[in-house]
Amino acid sequence: MSFSTGGLFFYESVEFARLHIPRESWSETRNRAVTARITQMPKDTSNSRSIIEIKNRISTFSTIELEFFLDDADRVDQKAMLWIACCRVYRFVREFAVDVIRDRYVSYYDVLPPESFDVFFNDKTEENEDLTRIKKSTLLKLRQVLFRIMREADILTDQNEIKKSFLSLQLTSLIRDNNQAE
Repeated sequence: MSFSTGGLFFYESVEFARLHIPRESWSETRNRAVTARITQMPKDTSNSRSIIEIKNRISTFSTIELEFFLDDADRVDQKAMLWIACCRVYRFVREFAVDVIRDRYVSYYDVLPPESFDVFFNDKTEENEDLTRIKKSTLLKLRQVLFRIMREADILTDQNEIKKSFLSLQLTSLIRDNNQAE
């Protein structure tokens, strides 16, 4: 549930990816990003925590995906890749994307009400007792941040309508190749 740290971190993620040197550990890149203060957060702890989340996301990219992200992807593809990275890192987000967003989209329900998060979360508490310990205020924050990430990734409009995505053929191919490799 650490996705509650912030949003999509679009600009910071691009900058973090640029800082990465091939064959360097992601921890080394993280250390340079902290020193460079790529998040512009006012507090050191907020800056460090945000960069850890960015590192966790960007480090899910294969070498080919990282090169595409930096060299060939347009803004739409970059945002889509960051959404995919969020889904890779946070199981809860991935399951929400598949079980809720995808199901609503293929069923022609084009609005994703915030309450859909609550229903999904309540269903997950039946599978994972640890989730029952999450405070109501934390739950509201998680919902707020997830919807913010989806808006920043162009998954949702400001009115919570699910947007159609038009990804490049190259990104579609990378996604397909990654899914076949799993």
